[in-house]
Amino acid sequence: MDQAFASEFAQRWKDNWNAHDLDALLGHFADDAVFRSPAAAQILADSDGIIRGKDALRAYWAEALRLIGDLHFEIDAVYTGLDMIVINYTNQRGNKVCEVLTFADDGLVASGQGTYLTDSVAAATGAA
Repeated sequence: MDQAFASEFAQRWKDNWNAHDLDALLGHFADDAVFRSPAAAQILADSDGIIRGKDALRAYWAEALRLIGDLHFEIDAVYTGLDMIVINYTNQRGNKVCEVLTFADDGLVASGQGTYLTDSVAAATGAA
């Protein structure tokens, strides 16, 4: 993973989120991707916070966008690892968030994690 790819990816990711373009966002993810987020645990009834597969990810993000109509991100920093990137961003509420994305060999996101500076993620995101 190099910084140029990571920065380019993060910019597309941010643009897709800010446009609320679910199809473009999901295009970055493998069909069997797994995503973990405390926001999912708070937003989705009966969720353990682990989203399995692209269809479930679509349902989660569609509900999040419904609840957070003013969702908007600004990237603060992008970090690289061997096969992952971390996107550190500020959301529409001014809260800092990190998204940790691990990539498969085909260039798609195989797994991801949302991380927050608070236990009250729903309030931090505006979903509460």
